[in-house]
Amino acid sequence: MYRRTSKHQKILSKSYTNGVKTESHLEQNVDHQPVWEIPELRRVIEITDFDSGEPIVHKLELYKTDRIDCYDVYVDGAIWKKRIGWSQILAGIRKAMPRRVKE
Repeated sequence: MYRRTSKHQKILSKSYTNGVKTESHLEQNVDHQPVWEIPELRRVIEITDFDSGEPIVHKLELYKTDRIDCYDVYVDGAIWKKRIGWSQILAGIRKAMPRRVKE
């Protein structure tokens, strides 16, 4: 263990006292916000495709999982992927809806 000098002890006690004052001041002024419950159904994405002549609507439902940044994704009521991230969902949509070439 290192030796504590009197100068070090003064600085340490001063910083501790300031920390306690700041902490007590913050506790008095804080408005406690209630914790929100995350709903089971977090997001819905509706895609309407007009390329085939008549509109085709696909509905993606994103449900919560054990991770805050992942979803269970259902497409038109059937499970597509379990516990998938937002960027992977967008990549899947991009790959499933390729560009239509001009005929």
